[in-house]
This record gives sequence, C-alpha cells and structure tokens, in this order.
Amino acid sequence: MNWITNYVRPKFNSLLNRKDMPENLWIKCPETGEMVFHKDLEKNQWVVPASGAHLKIPSKERLNFFFDDAQYDEIDLPSVTADPLKFKDHRRYTDRLKENRAKTNMDDAVRVGVGKVKGLDITAIVQDFTFMGGSLGMAAGEAIIKGFETAIERKTPVVLFTASGGARMQEGILSLMQLPRTTVAVEMLKEAGLPYVVVMTNPTTGGVTASYAMLGDIHIAEPGALIGFAGQRVIEQTIREQLPEGFQRAEYLLEHGMIDMVLPRTQLANKIAQLLSILTHKPLDQSKLDETDALEDNAETTETASETAPEAAPAEQSA
Repeated sequence: MNWITNYVRPKFNSLLNRKDMPENLWIKCPETGEMVFHKDLEKNQWVVPASGAHLKIPSKERLNFFFDDAQYDEIDLPSVTADPLKFKDHRRYTDRLKENRAKTNMDDAVRVGVGKVKGLDITAIVQDFTFMGGSLGMAAGEAIIKGFETAIERKTPVVLFTASGGARMQEGILSLMQLPRTTVAVEMLKEAGLPYVVVMTNPTTGGVTASYAMLGDIHIAEPGALIGFAGQRVIEQTIREQLPEGFQRAEYLLEHGMIDMVLPRTQLANKIAQLLSILTHKPLDQSKLDETDALEDNAETTETASETAPEAAPAEQSA
C-alpha cells in the first residue's frame, strides 16, 4: 500500500497534472454537522455562518481581526526557566514544550499586542488554547503581567481574551503562584485608573476563572463558551445532584448575573471600542465602525432625543 501511495499515485498525478487536495479544505460544524468551506470560516472569524457556532481561533488571527487594519505592535515577552521542576510523566515536559512551540510558532500560550481599535489605543492580551490548552504557567503569567505593565506605561485600557484549562500541572506550585501575581497586576492597572475588559472564550476554566478572568470592569463572553472552575462531572459527583441544562455556559452565566453580556465574535471589536470610549472619555474613529453599528448608534441617539424632547402644547380649540 505504501508503494502505491508513495510511488504509483504521484506518477499518475504528475502525468495528469493533478494536484493534491488540502485535507482541511472543508471543516465540519460541531453543532449541525454542516461542511463549511475553510476560506468562508476564515473570513467570518472562525464563526460558522449558518449555525453561529464559534470555533477556536488562533491568537494571531484574533489580534488581526481585533485591531484596525490588522496593524499592531506585538510586545516582546520575558523569558523564564523552561522546566524548573524537571517534570516527567510518560513524556518529558521539555519535549511537550518543543512540540507545542513547533506547532504554534509561539514560545508559550500568550500573545500581547498594542494597537488601535476603532481609533482607540488598546493593549490586548490573548491566550491561545492551541498551546497546551492555554494553560497558565510561569511564561504565560509573566506575559500577562508584561501586558498590564505595558498598558500602564502607555496609559491604555486592557482587553484580555481568556482561553484556558487552568494552571499548568507540569509546573506545580510555580504555576499556582501566577494567580496572585496576575491579580496584583490587575490591581496595579485599576490604581492607574485604566479600564479592564475581559472576553471569556471557550473554554475558560480552573485557576484562570478563579483569578484575573473574573476581575474585569466589564465581562463579556462568546456564545456557548464554557466558563467555570471545576468540571461539571466533578461537581455532580461531589454534590450528588444533576446540574441544570446549559450549566457553566455563557448564556447560563449571563442569566444568573455572572457576566455582563454575550456577544458574537464578529461584534466584539465594535462593542468593546464603544464601551471603552465611554469609560475613557475619548472619541471613536467613526470611519472604522461597521456600517450597521453606526446606523444603530444614530437610531439610539434619535430615539433618546425624541424621548427627552418636550411634548408640544396642544392647540387651543376655537370657540
């Protein structure tokens, strides 16, 4: 079979001028089973157009879609000791790091970028779930802290996109120490009087939820995002009760007051810019807003004006 695949088939293809078909040309929607063309998904920020299912998006692509014209400065992040505990299970931790670095072209699970969103200067911190499940280790913790320090230095708001399974077990207590360290960084930002917006994506769990993910001024979640500390099965086994349908999903948390809003990924940049414009008292670049958002803003302004306008006095009846 290998001889046919490796030798005979390429010969036939070369004679017929046929090209190999990429394996990831079509992607299956996890909710409906619909096959979606890869390019259509990319254009729609990895959201299935028909069902609205939000697939995982690489951190670099998220930053490209978030910032105006995909223009931003990526911040150099501090280096840390790669394997402080010399951890090994059935594989060495260093081997896992090498594999994930080759797969993602990242040093660790966090990227930090500074640029303009609808004309506003913003520092964005993004966790990439592709890199070891977005787990929080020393390098990720240092990167997040660097992001907050950069925002304080440049006097910009912070928007943090979370996507993580929690603390990285291969770094033990050193990983858990990133929870209080990042919490201190959040407090530093607030003392500087700068806004902090958290966008929780699927999934946001474990120690990340227990620290900086729930300390924002505004909490936004993408539709269907799993958000919680312990897993649903662990909770059910502990309390010996069946949890309600949709438990720990973004819509459930919104209904119970844990987050402020649930927004599709395609609307995040506009809505976040509008919110930060209010919090920072800085104007937006209207030319960068989507046409639909500009129309909605004008409609809201007109409606508000009509509500606040004094009613006209009734005409006097003639005798």
